[in-house]
Amino acid sequence: MSANESYARAAQDIEVLTGRRVGHSTQQRLVHRQDLCPTTAQNPVAELSVDGGKVRLRTPRGKSCEWRDYKAIKLHQQLIGASFRDSPTLIDWANKQPLADTVSCLGDGHDGVWNIVAEIGTTAQRREILDWYHLMENLAKVNSSSAQLVELEELLWEGKADTAMAQLEESTDDHAEQFMAYLQKHRHRLVNYGDYWWRGETIGSGEIEAGIKQIAARVKLTGAQWEPENVPQVLNHRCAYLNGAFSLPYTTAAAVA
Repeated sequence: MSANESYARAAQDIEVLTGRRVGHSTQQRLVHRQDLCPTTAQNPVAELSVDGGKVRLRTPRGKSCEWRDYKAIKLHQQLIGASFRDSPTLIDWANKQPLADTVSCLGDGHDGVWNIVAEIGTTAQRREILDWYHLMENLAKVNSSSAQLVELEELLWEGKADTAMAQLEESTDDHAEQFMAYLQKHRHRLVNYGDYWWRGETIGSGEIEAGIKQIAARVKLTGAQWEPENVPQVLNHRCAYLNGAFSLPYTTAAAVA
């Protein structure tokens, strides 16, 4: 219950449901004593996405709040994992999964995302794809006519990034130059989105964005602040809950092991 709500609320609900009192401090100690075994996907992982979220660290009274990043990987339609200041452990978790021969790895334009992706699987195994919706957000910043923006969108949808960049070369708009640099940086991640979409493959990182929101539903509760050393276990606890690791079959198997 404490993986889904505050320790204080979990203590209240447990007392209502069972008649037994387990205080919020005990709830917290119990969580941090647990050895939460990493969850393994049941099916080959053909798609995954990477993104980051924010967690509020505890600061002395009177000090401004301090928000820090954590990273998460979503194995599409299966599991989610997250880490705080420990990308190697998150990468190791992903690499221990049953990865398919070809794994589509989706993300936005942030270097931190692609630094993680670069360590997953092998070069031949990975197929890096820039999130279509992030691509469109950046295109929308270009100061151009509606007609040209539509044309550029159509070119990018068909994977014709070079043609799109050639058209942008004629523009003197600073945003157009920035967008060209963005396209050049991610050129190898720009695919034929339309073709992928028609084949039923994922072209956006919506799964990880939804996963980050699910994690945030626990770690960003109103007023929640965390000691830095406690954040990794809090993330593990929440991910274990989201992955269904506390179901009876999992518990029984862990006990037998």
